[in-house]
Amino acid sequence: MTFDDIFDGRRVMAILRGLPPDETVQVAGALWDAGVTVLEVPIATPEAVASLRAAVGAATERGLRVGAGTVITAEQVRAAADANAQYTVAPGLDLSVLAASQAAGMPHLPGVGSATEVQRAWLAGCRWLKAFPAAALGPAWISGLLGPFPDVRFVATGGLSVASAPGLLDAGARVVALGAAMADPEQRDQIGRLLTP
Repeated sequence: MTFDDIFDGRRVMAILRGLPPDETVQVAGALWDAGVTVLEVPIATPEAVASLRAAVGAATERGLRVGAGTVITAEQVRAAADANAQYTVAPGLDLSVLAASQAAGMPHLPGVGSATEVQRAWLAGCRWLKAFPAAALGPAWISGLLGPFPDVRFVATGGLSVASAPGLLDAGARVVALGAAMADPEQRDQIGRLLTP
């Protein structure tokens, strides 16, 4: 499985951070019903692994996949694998975490915020990259980096809202990831407008 499979035809990824397991499953179910089928549960704290595991269980019943986010150590890679996550996501680029995730059978989405990081990730074989923090980088950063790296596919993440996400997609991001916006019921209700071009 690759990110080409995970993101195939999908423009939105939801990030469910800091929710207890039951609420994670409840919000995930509402998002899945609304058509948002790519989901990340960050595991920055050990307690969050239970929420990841719960989301993975619920996703499996629907034939969907869930990834582990904020994976910055090999220990977190192991925790993600133990919870049956299908992929890992990081805020930055660490080649040892990339290698650990790939060795565990999970594709890894590293975060990048400069041309140097994009180049290092590209040389390491990554074609899907997390542009982070996307709200600070802006649409011009996305379009600018696609010039020298035309085969890179950016997932714009960090500080985005339903209102600001289209600008990143128009600039060439393949996917926008919404985190804090998912805690806002009004934005969750509007997310459908991002799902189709």
